Amino acid sequence: MNQPLQHITVLLNEAVDALLGNDPSAAHGTYVDGTFGRGGHSRLILSRLSPQGRLIAFDKDPLAIAEAGRIQDTRFSIRHQGFRNISELPDASADGILMDLGVSSPQIDQADRGFSFRFDGPLDMRMDTTRGQSVAEWLADAEVQQITDVIRDYGEERLAYPVAKAIVAHREAHGPLQTTTELAQLVGKVVKSRDGQNPATRTFQALRIFINAELVELEEALVASLRVLKPGGRLAVISFHSLEDRIVKQFIAEHSKEVYDRRTPFAEPKPMRLKALERIKPSKAEVDANPRSRSAVMRVAERTEVPA
Repeated sequence: MNQPLQHITVLLNEAVDALLGNDPSAAHGTYVDGTFGRGGHSRLILSRLSPQGRLIAFDKDPLAIAEAGRIQDTRFSIRHQGFRNISELPDASADGILMDLGVSSPQIDQADRGFSFRFDGPLDMRMDTTRGQSVAEWLADAEVQQITDVIRDYGEERLAYPVAKAIVAHREAHGPLQTTTELAQLVGKVVKSRDGQNPATRTFQALRIFINAELVELEEALVASLRVLKPGGRLAVISFHSLEDRIVKQFIAEHSKEVYDRRTPFAEPKPMRLKALERIKPSKAEVDANPRSRSAVMRVAERTEVPA
């Protein structure tokens, strides 16, 4: 039996270096860890801050909140909220915002969370188990076209429609799917393995993204970051699949150029609001030590304009 993998924070030093930069005065700033997880980034940030520094963390997972409770540091606070709630912070109040969009290893490896087809457990997949609808509950009522749209759009699964039909057919014949094993086996009958990847990989990814509204939350958090960051403040986002990275890449690109109003061609353009700085991938050594880091990419940008 496989042993659960210990959580290893991806791009740990690179993310904190990107956030604080090389300016010694950065140690006195206020920073936001939008996804506390198991606290790897937060703990390293705190170790780099002066007594005047502050760190505000967010997480939806009750287990992450419990882990954060172990940090006895007056410079640190944690909010049981998703990182879209960065929007509640005051204007120009943060010197840096970090978002690590990955699912933590304890979440994946804990069978009763239902994130992984590697373990038999309830088909849940909620980041916040205290609220909202589980995957099983949603699949119990969703129509074929709804399921197709989710699996196609969030999993990029070309066989989304046959998978959706199989889910609904199973529901009508045997009742709603209840466990991760049931779903994985059902998908495996429709989708054949490709490149060594489990046939259910894309379907599980799609349902997790959908049930947690992950891409919507990311878009809202990115927009909020423009207002919350101080001029010169850093934004660092670590993504783990192309859908997330595309959103981050396009957001930074959109706000890294001057905007001209075509209706008033002689007016001064609105200045760019971000300056793209870096795109960082894990080193070979990190990928060898932590295979789950292989798909990670971090994009870093700096706030340029004084928020309106």
